[in-house]
Amino acid sequence: MTGEMLSGTFEELDLIERHILMLKATKENQPVGIIRLSELLGIPKHKVRYSLRLLERDGLITATQEGAVVTDRYDEFMEKLSTRFDDIVSRIDEIRNEVAE
Repeated sequence: MTGEMLSGTFEELDLIERHILMLKATKENQPVGIIRLSELLGIPKHKVRYSLRLLERDGLITATQEGAVVTDRYDEFMEKLSTRFDDIVSRIDEIRNEVAE
C-alpha cells in the first residue's frame, strides 16, 4: 500500500528535479538549445522540450534565436523554491512524527 500511495509523489519529485536541473543548466550555458541541454543533462530531447515549455510558460526562461535564456525572475524563483522546500521538509517531519507515535 505504501508504494502505491507514494508513487505519484516520487514521480512529481522527479519532474520537479528535472525542471530545476534544466533551469540551472540554462542559466549556466545560456543561450542554450534543446540538443545541447539534452547532451549536458543526459535527458531525452522530448523531455527537455517539455520542461522548457513549462519554464517559459512560468516566465522563467525566454526563447531566443540563439537558444533559451533565463529571465530576471530566476533568482527570486530559486529563493522562493528553497523556502518552499524548507516548508515541505518541516511538514514531512511532522507527518513522520505522527506515524511514529
